[in-house]
Amino acid sequence: MTPTPSLVLAHTTLAVRDLEAMVAFYVDVLGFHVTDRGAPAPGLDDMVFLSQDPAAHHQIVLVRDDDARPASFVLADHLAFRTATLDQLRQVGRRLEAAQVEGVIPICHGNAWSLYFPDPEGNGLEVFVDTPFHVAQPFADPLDLSMTDDELLADLEAKVADRDGSQPFADWRTAFAARLATDGEA
Repeated sequence: MTPTPSLVLAHTTLAVRDLEAMVAFYVDVLGFHVTDRGAPAPGLDDMVFLSQDPAAHHQIVLVRDDDARPASFVLADHLAFRTATLDQLRQVGRRLEAAQVEGVIPICHGNAWSLYFPDPEGNGLEVFVDTPFHVAQPFADPLDLSMTDDELLADLEAKVADRDGSQPFADWRTAFAARLATDGEA
């Protein structure tokens, strides 16, 4: 058997009905930048390329499609974005509040602190920051971002200390990397 190639998710494309409202949300609320815009070919609808990463021309592509089905936001159907710190996650929360985004769901997954929310067309989004733990999934607990970083960490440690499979994330990553290396040799 040949080794499995290593795949990294590079971007996602969303069909949207109101392109201008969606561009405004992703730019003004989430901080993406338009890198390109145009129609791919005569007769095809307008598309906008968005990124926050100088190494990625686009992380999201929005394509106008008047026939796009309305999305129904659920936790199991969403795009997820990692941020680096709890302060950045709190900043996203404040931006969502300022933009009057309804339906924001803060959740602690043990391995991540997350905010789930819909975009203007109901597409599910998650912004999260990793915790220092691996916690067997599924795990969901309320998240109170008004707590300090130290309070959140102490609260999480108390909740997952005796949970099967709970371990420092660095240990889990090392074991998983070894498993991937072994699987690639098969």
